[in-house]
Amino acid sequence: MQHFDPQQVISDVSQLRSRYGEPSERSLRKVLDHMSDHYAALVQASPFVLVASVGPEGVDVSPRGDAPGFVRIADPRTLMLPDRRGNNRADTLCNIVRDPRVSLLFLIPGVGETLRVIGRAQVVIDPQLCDSFAVQGKAPRSVIVVHIQEVYFQCQKALARSRLWAADSQVERGTLPSAGQILQAVVDDFDGEDYDAGYADYMRKTIY
Repeated sequence: MQHFDPQQVISDVSQLRSRYGEPSERSLRKVLDHMSDHYAALVQASPFVLVASVGPEGVDVSPRGDAPGFVRIADPRTLMLPDRRGNNRADTLCNIVRDPRVSLLFLIPGVGETLRVIGRAQVVIDPQLCDSFAVQGKAPRSVIVVHIQEVYFQCQKALARSRLWAADSQVERGTLPSAGQILQAVVDDFDGEDYDAGYADYMRKTIY
C-alpha cells in the first residue's frame, strides 16, 4: 500500500472546499426529489444502470442491463429493477436487506449525459410483481424497489474525456485475457479453454 505525506492528504471538507470552491447554483438546483418528465425520459431510454450499495463488508457496485426501459417508473418517487439471473453472489441484495441505501447511475448508448438516483431500496418477492417483469417466460426471483430521495443528471465531461461511445475507442476482446483464462488463473483445477468454448451457448441458455 502506497503512503503519502499526511500534509498532502485532504482530511476534512473545509480543506476540500478551499481547494475546489463551492458548487455552482445550477448544479444544486438540478437536484429533484422525484422523477420529472425529462429525467423519466432518460430512465426509459437506458438499457444499463450501475447500482451502488453498502453493507458491513464494504461498498459494492453492480452492473444491471436489459432492454431500454427495463427499470420501471412505478410513480415519480419509485423505481423498480428486476433482479435477473446471475451467479447468485447477490452482493447487492445482501447489502440492501441490511442497509437500504443505494445509488444508481444510468447510461444511454451514444448519449453523454448520465442520470444519478439516490434513495433507499427494498428487495420485494411479490409473485405478481415478479411475473410482471417476465422475459421469455422467465420472471426474476425478486425486484429491487428504490424509493427516490434525489435525482439529477450529470454533464457530458466524463464520457467526452473517455470517448466511451466513439467507435474507434472500442477494444478488441481478443487483446485481453478471456473469462476462462482469468478463472483458470485463480481457481484450482479449472479448464479455462473448455469454459470459453462453451460460453456462448451458456449465455444463450442462461441470460434470462
